[in-house]
Amino acid sequence: MSASVCPSAIMQAMNERHLTPVDRLLTGVGSFLRTVAATGPAHAARENPARHIDNKPMSATEKSHAAGLMRVNHAGEVAAQGLYQGHAAVARDPGIEEQMQHAADQELDHLAWCEQRLKELGSGPSRLNPVWYGGAFAVGAVSGFLGDRWSLGFIEETERQVVQHLTGHLDRLPANDAKSRAIVHKMREEEALHGANAKNAGAFDLPAPIRRIMRLTARIMTGTAYWL
Repeated sequence: MSASVCPSAIMQAMNERHLTPVDRLLTGVGSFLRTVAATGPAHAARENPARHIDNKPMSATEKSHAAGLMRVNHAGEVAAQGLYQGHAAVARDPGIEEQMQHAADQELDHLAWCEQRLKELGSGPSRLNPVWYGGAFAVGAVSGFLGDRWSLGFIEETERQVVQHLTGHLDRLPANDAKSRAIVHKMREEEALHGANAKNAGAFDLPAPIRRIMRLTARIMTGTAYWL
């Protein structure tokens, strides 16, 4: 099964057919299969920002550390697919739904870039990716039922935390790993844009306790995905 199918193209077809909420949830299952259970590598629609970059030599320890960080980033993109597809499955406003699908398309590119880099580093994705996707999809769908502005609030806060997380990775990646740095730089730029777009679309500010729970959950995921 290929991961190259564009989620927004699927959602466009869904809108044209006026599918039911159950159909939309089934589309989320299809996204799960493309993201987590695909038999082949993910394919990006855009060129990998690290394609023309040559790395300086790295030690085995540096490669292992870089792989751990990129595995965390890959797991984050798996969760992002779940979050955006969960939101889109119950979105009420077609314009917001389209915005979420556009962001999901870019996140799919991030997923492919991280997967390619992991392969170059002699490593692979997190074995817990089904958990990351399923949990994020549930959060997206539940928040979506509360209303589009709550969905946008979760997206804005998630992207704010992701930008902070990627900034930390730029500090922690080996100095000679220019390839991973190029990918993370591009990801951080686009994640910031997704958060800004959500805010401009009318995102609610989430209560402080919810933001703290999100940060705690993110720490658990990143700490686990580094190793597993």
